[in-house]
Parts: sequence; structure tokens; C-alpha cells
Amino acid sequence: MTFVVGVDSSTTACKVQVRDVESGAVLAAARAPHPPSSPPRSEQWPADWESAFLEACGEAGVGWSLRPSSISIAAQQHGLVVLDAAGEALRPAKLWNDTESAADTDQLLGQLAGGSGAWAQACGSVPVPSFTVTKLKWLQRCEPEILRQTASVLLPHDWLTFRLTGRQITDRGDASGTGYWSPREERYRYDLLDLVDPDADWPSRLPEVVGPDAAVGEWGSTGTLVAPGTGDNMAAALGLGLRPGDLALSLGTSGTAFTVSTIPAADPRGYVAGFADATGRYLPLVCTLNATRVTDAIGRLLSVDQQRFDELALEAPGGAGGLVLVPHLDGERTPNRPQTTGTLWGLRSDITPAQMARAAVEGVVCNLLQGAEALGPAEGRVFLVGGAARSMAYRQVVADLIGRPVIVPFEKELVAAGATVQAAAVQLGEDFSDVSEAWSIGSGEVVDPDDRTDAEAIRSAYEGAVAATES
Repeated sequence: MTFVVGVDSSTTACKVQVRDVESGAVLAAARAPHPPSSPPRSEQWPADWESAFLEACGEAGVGWSLRPSSISIAAQQHGLVVLDAAGEALRPAKLWNDTESAADTDQLLGQLAGGSGAWAQACGSVPVPSFTVTKLKWLQRCEPEILRQTASVLLPHDWLTFRLTGRQITDRGDASGTGYWSPREERYRYDLLDLVDPDADWPSRLPEVVGPDAAVGEWGSTGTLVAPGTGDNMAAALGLGLRPGDLALSLGTSGTAFTVSTIPAADPRGYVAGFADATGRYLPLVCTLNATRVTDAIGRLLSVDQQRFDELALEAPGGAGGLVLVPHLDGERTPNRPQTTGTLWGLRSDITPAQMARAAVEGVVCNLLQGAEALGPAEGRVFLVGGAARSMAYRQVVADLIGRPVIVPFEKELVAAGATVQAAAVQLGEDFSDVSEAWSIGSGEVVDPDDRTDAEAIRSAYEGAVAATES
């Protein structure tokens, strides 16, 4: 039996999954925690990622009872890892949710002639504080001596792959989230990095961008082939076997909506991040800050647990009796309203807990779907993933408001699963989607919309409430 390993090195933990190459059956899985971090300064030492990786591998038997034929590392996007000439980390890595570079983001946007539109054309996205380029600008401003000592600039998945192979490489998917690699041109934009520091030798500091099907080395003396790896959203798309026209909605602490496209995206408004994917295509993505943290907050307000909250939300009719929650509790990224707060509309003296719960779920879903409209029409399958996919209320409201059947995949660790798909495809020389479909990773429970729900009226009421908060 031949085994492959997929790794998801996320903000909170390292998750390892072992699958049989032929059947795709999960043979082992384990996880190990990362040190906690939170904005505005959200940092971790890269060595802690390696320790968690080795611990999770040990628990899964990888390297002992299971000798994998290939491995792929997927990890959180956008982070900043800076190494000295000896390959040692100069400081803790800044994570995607580190927001200390907010002021530097504004400065970078103003430095490029044409502003946001020019950035979108140059690198596919309008940088926000999560992007690597803004963190480099912060480093230049706050720790210039560290930047002068920097010999290599890597992303989290690049660093773990480096530890496995000794090579400093990245893939086009993860590179597209830096703010200085162009999906349209398939190259680094050194002119954008010159806005950070015009005197730096950027070409010598950046990893080689390899092709999607490249074998980049071997894991030490094990003989295990190492695939390129990628960013977490790109790996999730691999796991789902996402095709052009499909739409994936991910609802966790924050929300994302993404699809696969054969043409690169460039949205001057900054709504759509014009990422590349891990197959040679593109992965336009919309991100919202407010998702399950909103319903968690309303659940605390109602003094109910998650199960009871779900029951309440499903007790109320669609539209929550006219109650509308604009869920921008902690500011919002899409639309870009960083200083805003949540707003409740249509409050009456006969309000019920069920209406409140329903309004919270509908507000979160409407918020993400409003952003997802920037991706264009979704004519294929619709997937719901993330922590909220376990919620019966979220499942039903998503199906109701999008007006189409929604697939909730049985596989819960899609990023690690997508990494196993890449590892197997690179090893076997097969198409990524063929592997994913053969393993049925994207299969799941189908949730049909309730025909009694007036989705158009609910979404129209939500859009009106958002417009009123902006006036």
C-alpha cells in the first residue's frame, strides 16, 4: 500500500492527514497546536510550526509505521518569514491576521501612481494589512535593521517546505497573496517591492516560483517526494475539486467566497482578491471579517449554547419578522468599513429570541453573498465549508438565500485533504481534479432551499439596511 501525506499548517494548529494513494481512504490523522496569537500583533516563531508538524506526524505514525511516498505542505497565506544568510529566522513571523501594518498599507496605496486600481492591475489585488507586502513595509519602518539583515523572504508554507528539502521555493497560488507577484504576468513585480525599499536586492531574497506539478525535492533521507505545497484556500479548492462556475462559501470566524476561473481577476474596488490557484488557473476570492463570531456574540446575548441557538434560528420564519442585522460588529473588509459597528433594524416590542437568532444568521449570510456577487454568477455547484457548515441553521439559510441546493462536504479537513491531492497528483503525474473526484473528497450532504422563503425580499431588505448605515 502506498501512502501520501497532506499538511495544513494553520494559524491555530498543524493538521496532518495520511491517505492511501489508490483509494483515497484516510489511514491516519493528527493535529498539534500552535502558540495562540491575536491581533493587532499576531506573531509566531516558525520553529513552533516545525515542532507542531513533527508532533502531529508522530501521532499519525508518519515516519515510523507509515512511510509516505509523497507529501505536500499547505499553510496560512500572507505571513512574513524573514531569514538571515544562514537560513535562521530573524524574528517571529507576522501572520495574516496581524494588523500592525494598517498605516503602511495606506502609504503603499498612495505611493503607486493610480492607487488601488494600479495595484489591482499590477498584482491582481488591492493590498490590505494581511498581505505580505504591507508587513515588509512595516518591517522597513519599525525594524529597519532586521530588514537589512534579511537574506530570504518566505511565506509559512515556503518555510516548512524549506525545512523538508533545503530548497527555498513557493507556488503561484501562495505567491499571489503577497502583493508583489502578478498572476496575470506570472512573475514577481520588483517595482512594487521597491516601494518598500528601493535599495534592497529583492531578486536574491525571494523564492523560486515552481509549476503546479513540480517535484521540489525529497524529505531528508526518507526518499519521500515533496510537492510544491500552496496556500490554505488554494488547497481547499484542490480538495473540493473546484471547477470553473463552482462557488465555495467558507464560514468560520471570518467568511470567504471563492471560485475557479480561467482568466485572472483585477478588481480596483478591492472586493475581489485576484489570486492564482494551485493548478495553473485562478482563484478570485472575497473575504468578510464577520461570520460565526457574530452568531457567537448573539448566542451569548441570548444566553444559549450553539445547539439551542440553531434551534431558535430555525424556529423563526425566513426574514425574521422584519428584523435585519447588519453584522459589521468588528468593522468590515468587504465592504471596506474598518471603523463601523453592527446595526439592528426593524426592532419592535414583540421581538423574540428566535427572530434575533434568525436575523443574526441571515445577516452573516447576506453579508458574504453580497460580497460574492463581485465574483460573477455561479452556475455550477455550491459548497458550504468551514465551522458553520456543522450548523443546521447556517446550512438552511445559505441554501434559502442563494436559492439553490448546497453541498456540505463530509470531509471536514479540506485543506489537509487538498494537500494530499496535490501530493498524489504530483507523484502519479495525474490531473488534480481526477484525483479529487476519484477519492470523492467533494461529496457530501445536499441541502435544498425552502421554497417558502422569499430570498429576494430578505436580501433586498439587507441591502437597504446596509445602504442606510452608509448614508
